[in-house]
Amino acid sequence: MHPQRRKRLILIVLVVLGVGVAVGLALSALQQNINLFYTPSQIAGGEAPTDARIRAGGMVVEGSVKRSKDSLDTQFAVTDGARQVLISYSGILPDLFREGQGIVALGRLNEDRLLVADEVLAKHDEEYMPPEVAMAMEKVNQMKRDAETASGY
Repeated sequence: MHPQRRKRLILIVLVVLGVGVAVGLALSALQQNINLFYTPSQIAGGEAPTDARIRAGGMVVEGSVKRSKDSLDTQFAVTDGARQVLISYSGILPDLFREGQGIVALGRLNEDRLLVADEVLAKHDEEYMPPEVAMAMEKVNQMKRDAETASGY
């Protein structure tokens, strides 16, 4: 093989290997930092992985907020209209957090299917709802309408 061609071939192989390593490292970093969204129905149904960082959202169930007297620990339930999931949070909740409002919590599921949140995000105005929560609630409402139609009511 001609020395000039050999140098080009080696250079091309090194560039391809370098790009491959860079893409592999980027994909690895993205996979570790991804936060998938799950609805309360999916969490209660066992679709959400335990010990993986996830996002969960829905409406805070009326009367479900329980605050600790001696710490910042709070436990509350979130629903998508069909199922509920308990969320535990230790810290100061957002000012807009209240019962009957939409929230998104980021955290990890434990073995008891309790979401231990390290961040809670509340909606910023009365008409806003996180897109994932809105779609999940619309899907549940559509299933209810379909069931009512099928039963003849």
